[in-house]
Amino acid sequence: MIRPGTPAPKLADAAVGTLPLLACITLSAVLMVADHRGDLSPRVRAELSRIAEPMWRLAALPSTVWRWADTTLARQQLLANDNVAMRRELQLRDAQLARLEAVSRENNRLRALLGGTGNYRLAVQMAGIVDVDLNPWRQRVRLDRGSAEGVEVGQAVIDAGGMLGQVMQVSEHGATALLLTDASHSVPVQVVRTGLRLVADGTGRSNALKVPNIPQSADIRVGDLLVTSGIGGRFPAGFAVGTVRSVGPDDTRLFLVAEAEPAAQLDRGLEVLLVMRGEIDTDIGPPIPEGYRDPEPEPEAVPEVQP
Repeated sequence: MIRPGTPAPKLADAAVGTLPLLACITLSAVLMVADHRGDLSPRVRAELSRIAEPMWRLAALPSTVWRWADTTLARQQLLANDNVAMRRELQLRDAQLARLEAVSRENNRLRALLGGTGNYRLAVQMAGIVDVDLNPWRQRVRLDRGSAEGVEVGQAVIDAGGMLGQVMQVSEHGATALLLTDASHSVPVQVVRTGLRLVADGTGRSNALKVPNIPQSADIRVGDLLVTSGIGGRFPAGFAVGTVRSVGPDDTRLFLVAEAEPAAQLDRGLEVLLVMRGEIDTDIGPPIPEGYRDPEPEPEAVPEVQP
């Protein structure tokens, strides 16, 4: 309602007041059409993000520096702890090595007094496996070395794991070795932890040895390492034979019987070592396990296995 005496608004003044609104509407329409046809808004957002990225990095810089410093310090502490642990382990190994060297010298001295030094000298000859016969009745391997290369019946056969068996038949350029797991094979062994002497028999299975006739009062446990005792003279002392994985009473309930896992890789591997006695270029000696007791000479020897 227009008051009396107030002049009526002119049409031109009203049109001027609506021009900014019309301009905004027109600009909005143009921008919407351009965005729809030319994907304008993604490019604008990308450009704005590129411009704002340095600011975001600057704002996140304190957090990044803190994480880097925390990670670096943690790694340095871990490396320092590992260094200390490795130094302690190295000192322990050095002490054990010194002890083994002392034991080896003592054994050599005692054997020299007994006149057995020459017989204890060990040498090896490498041989390749050309055939494998693994079944419940026969556990044997065929080697590519024979009498022409100095191989003899009764030689011990080893691999990187331990005792593998013994040579039972020799031809001019080949040999057959009877494995420890053959049902007709036996090997004198000794428990490293206690020095208990036993005999390990083959089972016809490539993954198991049987140790029968163990006295009830004997100290033998799961995990005990069995090594060759040297009794009988066929197998050199100190080579790993197997690890006890079960102990229980036998059928008579008067003795214990143990089952051991062979140390040698009976069902795999392409090469073995033939343990020889004499002067050969490659000279070895069995590692002396901690707690191993050197066997004393006994009047009775374990009978050798007949192939």
